[in-house]
Amino acid sequence: MSLPPLPPEQRVKPSHFELRISLIFATLFVSQGTHLPYFPLWLQAKGFHAEQIAVILAAPMFLRVVTTPMLTALADRAKDRANVYIALVAASMVISAGYFLPATYAIVLAVSLLLTIAWTPHSPMADSLALSGVRRFGSNYTGMRKWGSISYLCANIAGGFILAATGPQAVPVIIFVALGAALVAALVAPRMGRPRKASPLSATEIQHKAPSLFNAYFLYFTLGVGVITASHAFLYGFVSIYWKSIGIGDSIVGLLWAWGVVSEVCMFLFFNRIFSSVSVVKVMLIAGVGSIVRWIAFPLVWPLGLGVAGFFLVQSLHSVSVAMVLIGLQKMIGETISEERTGAAQGIAYFFNGFFMAAVTLASGPLYDRLGVDGFWAMIPIAIIGMGLIGLAARSTPKLPVRG
Repeated sequence: MSLPPLPPEQRVKPSHFELRISLIFATLFVSQGTHLPYFPLWLQAKGFHAEQIAVILAAPMFLRVVTTPMLTALADRAKDRANVYIALVAASMVISAGYFLPATYAIVLAVSLLLTIAWTPHSPMADSLALSGVRRFGSNYTGMRKWGSISYLCANIAGGFILAATGPQAVPVIIFVALGAALVAALVAPRMGRPRKASPLSATEIQHKAPSLFNAYFLYFTLGVGVITASHAFLYGFVSIYWKSIGIGDSIVGLLWAWGVVSEVCMFLFFNRIFSSVSVVKVMLIAGVGSIVRWIAFPLVWPLGLGVAGFFLVQSLHSVSVAMVLIGLQKMIGETISEERTGAAQGIAYFFNGFFMAAVTLASGPLYDRLGVDGFWAMIPIAIIGMGLIGLAARSTPKLPVRG
């Protein structure tokens, strides 16, 4: 049954909607752009070994696969998603101050577990706010989301130079300050009201296309996305440590991370021109192939004498293995999921991403201990499994009624 129409006040586009959402994405990704590349270096500097680092990184991922869908579903039922977002950003800032306590294994693990509850839902909630604008007002999702990637890039670069000057002890300070900036941006988030507008699909089409979030197409697709994403766990957990081990400095490490994000931003800018007519299934299969090529190449760069330039070349594949996955997922949700269920759909997708990423991250510690950079090759079969799941989704693609 279709939802009642939006009340008049929800049909009015909030002033500067795109600017305000872009600001949310920009501030949201500064802390993430610091945490992902440099938090493992901070852990290593505090004396934790590879398996302890893997547990500190993976344990919060296992927790967030339970808490994030609950919180995103709560936001769907709230008077306004923006209020929930503000509360979670404020809580994240307070909890992150726990990293200023003595860095024992128990304290760091406990702070990381608490922080992931409040921190992880930021991105799916921001996506939900942005997609509401896409549906109601025709806003351009990639035009807003690209500012998150740009700020992530800036955080990579600036973080590298800061760490080169101060050492890894600056990492918790940068995260705390960045979350403070995110809180300021959250306070001016556009108020969208309770999500009520149905998908642009007719009620008949919704019945055939997406009667439940637990239909085969949605489940296979989101499972495949989660597995392909999880093949990046070894990269996220240990590539900074690997680069440092072969003598690459902090500033260059930051630039290598930033170059991957430059490639991601380029994909955001040109995706519609290149892939607008390509189905989301094909988009995801291309992303899987890009992941496989990336994991084959990574262990070969240094032994073949390709040096830092070779790593920059491999990092260019971030545009395929990461950006196309993110865009493809949002495209699939936008095409098949009605607005009032967008938060729940985002939560399920993040559940799968988080669970598989946690499992592979946990395995990456022993892999790095035993194989070093050759552990990247263990990510190849994971990406292949993800592509297989996308193939199963293709076989379950829902058929829309033919329009006159």
